[in-house]
Amino acid sequence: MWKEFKEFATKGNIIDLSIGVIIGGAFSKIVTSLVNDIIMPILSLLTGSIDFSNLFISLDGKKYKTLAEATENGAATLNYGAFITVLIDFFIIAFSIFFVIKQINKFKPKPAPVEPTTKECPYCISKISLKATRCPHCTSILEDLD
Repeated sequence: MWKEFKEFATKGNIIDLSIGVIIGGAFSKIVTSLVNDIIMPILSLLTGSIDFSNLFISLDGKKYKTLAEATENGAATLNYGAFITVLIDFFIIAFSIFFVIKQINKFKPKPAPVEPTTKECPYCISKISLKATRCPHCTSILEDLD
């Protein structure tokens, strides 16, 4: 059993996946910092100094000035400002991954065009072999169509 586990753990795909998860975690921290420390303050400035971290709805019906105050009083809250921040995080990560994959795909070799092995019968529009001299579907004699 140990031998099987060792073979499984040392396969290239598992190691590649592990590296991807580690790099993804680090990348996520960078994007979160970008959103929280750069984008959200600029967005707050553009929207009239709205503090997205304090956008919430108190479910107990009372009004609180800050999310910390509502939490301190034990109020259940819907934190839609935090949700907006996480959505921005997600879109930045998704766009970054899309951009990286798009660039990687440019370097992949394009498959060679496949030579056709069939042609169309001009009489019954069926697919037939390129070498056929008579259509197997309608039995028409085929002139040299090429």
